[in-house]
Amino acid sequence: MTAEAPVKKTRGNLPPGPGPGRPKGVSNKNTKILKDMILEALEGAGGVKYLTAQANENPKAFMTLVGRVLPLQVTGANGGPIETTSSLNVSGLSTAALAEILKAKDAADAS
Repeated sequence: MTAEAPVKKTRGNLPPGPGPGRPKGVSNKNTKILKDMILEALEGAGGVKYLTAQANENPKAFMTLVGRVLPLQVTGANGGPIETTSSLNVSGLSTAALAEILKAKDAADAS
């Protein structure tokens, strides 16, 4: 029995591996150029007045545009949940009206 020499694994004539690519957070150069061109064309077409006319004349296309430019997820301050505050001015209401409001609130809380 003869001992075989271990086979050295090499990449041979294969091309080098991929490079590091675009750094994280850096936008695609072509996308930025195209976006700048679109914004320049919008300004040339009338800006806000043009978009307002398009909203009236082509509402379906305009709402598609709105859906693409609005954020997909809305969050509150520091990425937390959205907080809402409600107030009710009761200074001009009668005692009977206030009693009805409280009764409705209690019924809603109970269900």
